[in-house]
Amino acid sequence: MTPNPDTDTPLGPEDFDAQDAELDALREHDEEIPQWEFCEGFLAALVCSRRSIAPDEYWPVLLGDGFRPATHMEFVWRWRRRWAEVAAALDAPVETLDDERTYQPETLDTRGAVLALPEPERGDTDIAALPAYAQVWALGFMYAVETWPEDWLPPRDAEAAQMLDGALSAIVALTEDDRGKPSISMFAEDGPPSVSDQRLDDFGAAIWAVYDLRQLWKSLGPRTEAVRKQPEPGRNDPCPCGSGKKYKKCHGA
Repeated sequence: MTPNPDTDTPLGPEDFDAQDAELDALREHDEEIPQWEFCEGFLAALVCSRRSIAPDEYWPVLLGDGFRPATHMEFVWRWRRRWAEVAAALDAPVETLDDERTYQPETLDTRGAVLALPEPERGDTDIAALPAYAQVWALGFMYAVETWPEDWLPPRDAEAAQMLDGALSAIVALTEDDRGKPSISMFAEDGPPSVSDQRLDDFGAAIWAVYDLRQLWKSLGPRTEAVRKQPEPGRNDPCPCGSGKKYKKCHGA
């Protein structure tokens, strides 16, 4: 099969920069437009969702009612490529996070980036007020979950419901601040410490949680609505077919 450059080519650094640039341009007209890291988490949740949510349903939620995919086709093409890449990674039989096929979210160490600046350039930036590592990604993921809660209802099976709760809890943990002692920089190998060991452990747990969610919903399939049977008329009631006969003398015979 001939590779489709629209969907089969993984995104590189220049592609993510281009996505950020398009979001920056959109933000000039709508300050609520999120950063790409938020979009990355939102996309991952859509890939994992029990129901296949259509683009015309999720674009207004993510980028506002004014977003027109037809006028931002390059952004949409890169989005589709990233979607295919994430889905392939989550379906790969990986056993360790070191596997090159493992899903690697595009996450930022904003604190590390600021700490890496010369001190005069940091100004009066409050480092603690900046997002923690992977926090924005987790917020984007949970935003999608909270937008379509009916698609994330616990399954009837107790073990599956427990798996769902555990996976979502692992992602929710990343929406919180990193209060551990910084020990490593995710921005630069030799950068000032900005991320704690506990945060890295939580990040790894969240990645495995995304795998669990993908496999859980794939195994269960889309939700099915219970068919509600209409109450049957009494034997002496008029038959609902309109014949004028009693039900017991007509369709209830």
